[in-house]
Amino acid sequence: MKPYAVLLVVAGYFTFLLLISRLTSRKADSASFFIGNRKSPWFVVAFGMIGASLSGVTFISVPGWVMTSQFAYMQMVLGYLVGYLLIILILLPLYYRLNLISIYGYLKRRFGFWSYKTGSVFFLISRIIGASARLYIVATVLQFTVFDALGVPFLATVLIIIGLIFLYTYQGGIKTIIWTDTLQTFFMLSALALTLVFIGRELGLSIPDLFRAIGNDGSGKVWVFSDFAGDRSHFIKYFIGGAFITLTMTGLDQDMMQKNLSCKNLKDAKKNMIWFSLALVPVNLLFLILGGSLILFVAKAGLVIPEISDNLFPMVATQSGLPAIVGLVFLIGLIAAAFSSADSALTSLTTSITVDILGKENAPEKEIKRTRYRVHFILSIVLLAVILLFRALNNRSIIDTLFTLAGFTYGPLLGLFAFGLFTKFNIRDRIVPLIAIVAPSITYLLQVYSARWFGGYVFSFELLLINGCITFFLLWLSSIQKGRTTLSM
Repeated sequence: MKPYAVLLVVAGYFTFLLLISRLTSRKADSASFFIGNRKSPWFVVAFGMIGASLSGVTFISVPGWVMTSQFAYMQMVLGYLVGYLLIILILLPLYYRLNLISIYGYLKRRFGFWSYKTGSVFFLISRIIGASARLYIVATVLQFTVFDALGVPFLATVLIIIGLIFLYTYQGGIKTIIWTDTLQTFFMLSALALTLVFIGRELGLSIPDLFRAIGNDGSGKVWVFSDFAGDRSHFIKYFIGGAFITLTMTGLDQDMMQKNLSCKNLKDAKKNMIWFSLALVPVNLLFLILGGSLILFVAKAGLVIPEISDNLFPMVATQSGLPAIVGLVFLIGLIAAAFSSADSALTSLTTSITVDILGKENAPEKEIKRTRYRVHFILSIVLLAVILLFRALNNRSIIDTLFTLAGFTYGPLLGLFAFGLFTKFNIRDRIVPLIAIVAPSITYLLQVYSARWFGGYVFSFELLLINGCITFFLLWLSSIQKGRTTLSM
C-alpha cells in the first residue's frame, strides 16, 4: 500500500468525524455531554454500540482465535445474551428509576462515600488501561503501514490520533459519540463484509461456501464438552464467563451504560439493548468465518501462519499480495473499531471524574464545563503516557497481562452491586477499598495455583464470577443488618 494513499483515506475518514462533531455539538451543554439530554434515538444507539463493544482488539483477535480454538468463542457469545437479559431486567430499571448520570451514584446511595469512590476508581483504572491498549494497537499498525515510510516518529503518530479524538469529543461528549459511533460501526461492518468478499473471490467461494469449507477444514468446531477441568474453552466456562463478562463490562461499566442512559426513556433503552445484543450474534459469527477464511487463504497461497494469532488478519490484509484495496479496507475497519471504543471511553472517563471524583454534578454550568474541559485534556495526556509505556515495554505478553488485570477490577464492582441489589444489609463503608483490593488478590492466587490446588482444574473467564463472589462474601462479613433499604431489590 502506498503511504500517501492510506494517509488520504484516513484524513477523509476523520473529516467525516469532525463534521459530525461540529453538527452535533452546537448549543451543547453539560447535559448534552453526559447523557445527550436524554434525546438519543434508541435505534441509533443500538447500531453504534456494536462498534463500541467490538473494539480494535476484537477486530484483530477474534479472527486469529480460530487458529487456536476454532469457533468455540460462539459459546461465549451465547452467554452474552444471558448477561444482556439481566441488564435489561435488573440494571436498566434501577438506573432510570434513580435518574443517574453516573451509574456508580447507586453505590453512594446504597452504601456510602467510600463504596462510591471505590467503584469509580476501579472503573477508571479499567478503562484507562483498555482504551490505551486499543489505541496502541491502532497506532502501531498505522506506524508500520504509513508513518514509518513518511519518517514520522511514533510519538507524533499517537499525538495525532489522540488529538483528533479530543477534537471531536470534547465539546459534544456523548451527544456526539452516539452519531460518530454509528458512522464507525458502519465502516467496521463494511470492512468485515468487503474483506470476506475479496478473500472469497481469491478462493473462488461465496460466503456460504466459505462456511462449508471451514467446517470441512476442521476450523468450525463450536462446542467443547470434554475435559471440564483442564480445557479453558469448555462450554460451561465460556458460557458462564460470557454472561458475567457482559453483565459487568457492559451493565456495570459507565462507558457502555452512558449510551443507554442517553435514550429518551427506559422503554427505548430496553429496545436498544435487545436489538444490540441480538445483532452481536451474527456479527461475531462473521468475524469467526473471516478467521476461518484467512486460514484457508494462507494454506492456498502457501504462506506461513504467524506464531501470534493476532497477526493473522493484518498479515493477510497487508502483506499477502492481495489487492491494495483489501489493506485499505482493513485499516479503515481497524480504525473504526478502535476509535468507536476509545472515543466513548474518553468521554465516560471525563464524566466519571467530573461527577464521581470531583463531585461537580450540581455545580453551575460554567464551572462544570470548565472542569470537564480540563479533565478531558488531562485524560488525553494520560492516555498518551500509557500508550508510550506500552511502546517502551514492547512486549505483547505484558499487554495481555494488563488486559487481564483490567478484567480483575470488574469483580469488586460485581460483588458490590450484587450485595446492594440482593441483600438488605448495610456494610462498613470505610473498609470497602480494602475489600476491593483483597478480593482480586485472592482471585489471582486461585488463578495461579488452581491446577495444583484443585486437581488440575484451570480457570477461564468464570474467574470474574469467582472474584465477585469473594467480594460479596467479604462484604457480608463486614455487614450489619439495619432493616430494609429502598435501593435494594
